[in-house]
Amino acid sequence: MASAENKIYFIITAKPPSPYGYIEAGEICFIDKQRFEAKQKRNDIDILPVIRIGFLLDTPLDKVLLKPLTRRSAELLLALESNEERLLALKDHEALEEASILSKGCQVYVEYNRQWLKGVIRYIGSIISYSSDPITGVFFGVELQGEDTGKGQNDGSYHSRTYFACSKNSGIFAPFTRIKPVDRKPSALPTQSSPSMTSTEPLSVGDRVTFFGDKNAHHGMVMAIEDSPDGKMVLISTDKDEDGKQGGEMTVPLDCVIKEELLNTDETEKMDTSQSPEMGGVTDSEEISVGSLVQFIVGKKIVYGIVRWIGYLPDYPEKSALLEVEEGNGVSDGTYKGKQYFKCPPQSGFFVKLSCCRPDDRFYASKEKVFNGHSDKALASVEEENVPPIRTEDVSKLLIGQMKGIQGHCNSCYMDSALFSVFSCSSVLDSLLFKSTQHQTIQSILLKSIVNPLRKQGFVSERSVMNLRKQLQNRERCPTYTTDEKDPEEFLSLIMQEILSLDPPLKLCSLSGSRHKEQSCYYYQIFMDYNHHLVLPTVQQLLEHSFFSNSLKLAEVPVCLILTMPRSGKSFKMFPKIIPSTELDITGLLADGPQQCVLCGQLANEECAECFRDALFSDTGFKYFCLKCSTQVHSHQQRRRHKPRSLHLPQGFSYSQSSGSDPRTPPREKLELFAVLCIETSHYVSFVKYGPQDTDWIFFDSMADRVGESNGYNIPEVRACPEVGQYLHMSLAQLANQVPREMEGVAKRLFCDGYMYLYQSKSMSLYR
Repeated sequence: MASAENKIYFIITAKPPSPYGYIEAGEICFIDKQRFEAKQKRNDIDILPVIRIGFLLDTPLDKVLLKPLTRRSAELLLALESNEERLLALKDHEALEEASILSKGCQVYVEYNRQWLKGVIRYIGSIISYSSDPITGVFFGVELQGEDTGKGQNDGSYHSRTYFACSKNSGIFAPFTRIKPVDRKPSALPTQSSPSMTSTEPLSVGDRVTFFGDKNAHHGMVMAIEDSPDGKMVLISTDKDEDGKQGGEMTVPLDCVIKEELLNTDETEKMDTSQSPEMGGVTDSEEISVGSLVQFIVGKKIVYGIVRWIGYLPDYPEKSALLEVEEGNGVSDGTYKGKQYFKCPPQSGFFVKLSCCRPDDRFYASKEKVFNGHSDKALASVEEENVPPIRTEDVSKLLIGQMKGIQGHCNSCYMDSALFSVFSCSSVLDSLLFKSTQHQTIQSILLKSIVNPLRKQGFVSERSVMNLRKQLQNRERCPTYTTDEKDPEEFLSLIMQEILSLDPPLKLCSLSGSRHKEQSCYYYQIFMDYNHHLVLPTVQQLLEHSFFSNSLKLAEVPVCLILTMPRSGKSFKMFPKIIPSTELDITGLLADGPQQCVLCGQLANEECAECFRDALFSDTGFKYFCLKCSTQVHSHQQRRRHKPRSLHLPQGFSYSQSSGSDPRTPPREKLELFAVLCIETSHYVSFVKYGPQDTDWIFFDSMADRVGESNGYNIPEVRACPEVGQYLHMSLAQLANQVPREMEGVAKRLFCDGYMYLYQSKSMSLYR
């Protein structure tokens, strides 16, 4: 990690003008102190070449856009998920200063699940395992105590790493905005007497209220509150009657009345509902989520609206929905108690219990639903048969085009790309779909609502993926599975290991210590030491160097090999380009098995680890020799200190003379590349090799386009990209000279943004 002390930190306070208009306000950036001081001496600090956290290159920004930060303030703000949260938190100078002086052992309140719980700070620092940035976000690890013990989320561990020890479900990691010292008790602590949202009880005579009549929203003053057989009724003197004329008196059910003081406010604090930690993202209902068309009853009237926000409002215990209804039927502009949860015209926003909402039967009554721009037949009648992967000859007519593939929604691109890559044109992991499991609901959704529709119709609605995300959220008790972006390897490992209990497809053998010490895993993260000469590496070279550096071999040929590249987060990449190896020769990576002499091609007897990096030999492959060649190679004075290791030929190994096999050429074990997931900043896309020809490549983006804004939907797209084959045939020198932005089509993304590479053994495919 770069030195953090020799930096000056800033937060961008406003969106820069063109040509840097893509940079958002709220980003944290820095400049080297020496560089800043040099510019200061030259009186040249109007434009500062800052580096944004998560990026590598300078961005020249006007100093008026930059607010200086202390290092600790920058670390505290960096822990917040969104730029909007940082800008809001920046206004609370007292909270920032207070958090800066907090230390281990301090007693605090920590916000979790909309409750403020009492505990003690046990850890202050980063919860990211690695970052190339000079600083990372600082979180507070809190151990809950007293009556709040057991109401947390972990035991002091995060992502398999322990930061402090406490009892089960008594640990919480939180940013400073969710931490308050005990001597400053949070004002939002839950109480036993939370007022109702849709009811204004207790009301008093003379209160100003807003209420629904038979047609529109009205305003008036409470004249009396009366009991009736149908419940409490409120007598209101209205400002205007139903026809807009001078008002009279109306009797309205109490549930239809809300105090105007809860709505009328000059404060308009903006809130990013897509990122808010209070936002549930989707409801517990299978039918309703943000963007859904719903209906609800007010008095005797059915009102129709669009869900704009779902979550928990201040001082109200039940999950609520914030709706945009027809203008004049609402009671606000999306503001509630001083916070604007969404924007809409005046008297078009309405707040209601989520449990009172139902899907709009005008749109969802028919068997064939139109949802997010697509006729969702797959949801109306789930395919019962099991569908094999899409054949090469059917890809062009079934998959190519817009509204094809898997529709993205609410940070789902990691899951969309992973599912499309694994299941669209390959069957290597189809055993997941049919094996016996206790989690039949998740397996059924995966098979019948996602894989089968994708293979049969070429399209999967975001609702099917969201249904899977909700099931995973409930299973993992992770409240962000329906709202936040995850890592694709995390998702695939969860599905394979925790949910469907698939045997690990990858078995590794450690050569350090006990030779036969094996470990199993679901994917392999390539780690590179910095003592290498690779500049424009292939996946083959990266895997071999990683195995060499970590003293690993394959215990057996894997059915599926999932590799993730050496990069960290959304910005750091060890290599600007990586060349996909369409065929991965793993013969030399096997711990046991016949090997071929790298010089003469005969059956090898020895392996020399020291020769792996020797420039005399080829730049790929572990170095195996027959006895004759090994003697010659190690007679050179530069290699006399090498210590070759004898190979063990598997018992019973022999060549059949009748078959004509050449004993000088042991068989090669190779895996085939069938998909690549790429990430440029925070958006995942994928490439799929769907046929035998070099040009048989397709590119998938689950959010390639969009219709509408907050109430719109994403348009997924699959496009043919035969240009990929053209570049894969180029020599290393030609590829090194390619300017990424000048590469044809989408090829640049494959070579520059490759993150996860998926290989398969064709002989093990289920339908082959």
